[in-house]
Order: sequence, then structure tokens, then C-alpha cells
Amino acid sequence: MSEQTGNNKVGPVLRAGDIADAAIDAVYEDNPNKEVRVENHHAYVRVETDTECIIRRETMEANLGRPFHMQELETVLSSFAGQIETSAHYMRFYLTKHL
Repeated sequence: MSEQTGNNKVGPVLRAGDIADAAIDAVYEDNPNKEVRVENHHAYVRVETDTECIIRRETMEANLGRPFHMQELETVLSSFAGQIETSAHYMRFYLTKHL
């Protein structure tokens, strides 16, 4: 008998480019002490962490070297895992129930 493990991964799927690259760096910076998994599929990247993943506007601005509006991230967001919460200051992917 095999042991089943649940999938508690959350995070964005982003169209490849400068914003996606900055977002990947932001996930590492804004989610300290979390294991981050990045799958590069050339045209898009899937970014995952366990149970919660936050991307902050300030981190995106620092990574891009320019002002940034969170709506810009939405333009390259192809899909996501988990639930999503957005504001002018951050984008949060999370789970309310864990497997």
C-alpha cells in the first residue's frame, strides 16, 4: 500500500519575460524560509510554494528598478494554483484547506 501525500502548492503561472523574472526573485525574497519551486517551460514559468505565496509591490519595484503597479503582474498571469487575493500592495496565493 502506498502512502498518499496531498498537494498544498500555491503560486502563479506567468508568461515569460522581465515581469516574470522579477516576480520569481520577489517570491524568493518575500517568502523567506520557504522552499520555492520554479518550473521553466520557456513560454511560461510556474512558481510554487507550500500553502502561501506572496509577491509585494515594493519588491517588484526594487527588482525592476522602476515604479510598478500590481495590475502589471495580472497582465502576465496565465493561471495560478490556490486562491488569490490582490491589492495595490501585494498579490497573495493561499489555501484555506490543506490536503
